[in-house]
Amino acid sequence: MRFFHLVSHFIVGSAGSGIALFGAILVSTVLVEDATAIIVGILAADGIVPIPLALAALYSGIVSSDLGLYGLGWLASTHERLARYADHELAAPFRAWLETRYVLTIFFVRFIPGARLPTYTSSGFFRSSFSKFVLVALIAASVWTTALFSASFWFGNLTAHWLGPVRWGVALVALVGLFMLGRFNVRLYRSKKQELRPGNGPR
Repeated sequence: MRFFHLVSHFIVGSAGSGIALFGAILVSTVLVEDATAIIVGILAADGIVPIPLALAALYSGIVSSDLGLYGLGWLASTHERLARYADHELAAPFRAWLETRYVLTIFFVRFIPGARLPTYTSSGFFRSSFSKFVLVALIAASVWTTALFSASFWFGNLTAHWLGPVRWGVALVALVGLFMLGRFNVRLYRSKKQELRPGNGPR
């Protein structure tokens, strides 16, 4: 609950200037993407944040974050000691699996909280197609962020007069639910990677 208040106060405190507000949402999105989309959706429902500015800042923050993850992986691959793992036999099955399902993987991990970090950095580390990465990540981000923002905006409008401050608690429960779902899916994701390692057959 306090976390939501900190982020919302940071954004609301910048509402006096369009540039400052855009920057606050962008920075918050890079740090805590899904939480910021929920918070900004509710603030937009309250009339504190203009919808066009909110969506533009959210998209910009998400794209910056995605490119940062890809770039982080790419930089890691330039390190002499780390680069050897790109072609290591232990990484070969996962690399082949990622490359053969690249577009679908980049798209669907957007909807699995917690899976984006390892997948997007791996894309950069294995030097996967950057143009495909950008295009698919943009499409997935627009779908996911628009849906999350819209649901939060609708929730904010619906609960403004009969839940009041309590709605932040409900929003927090929803966010925790997303993370729990993410944890479950990440375990399945890691299990799949384990199956692809040499010496491991299908379970």
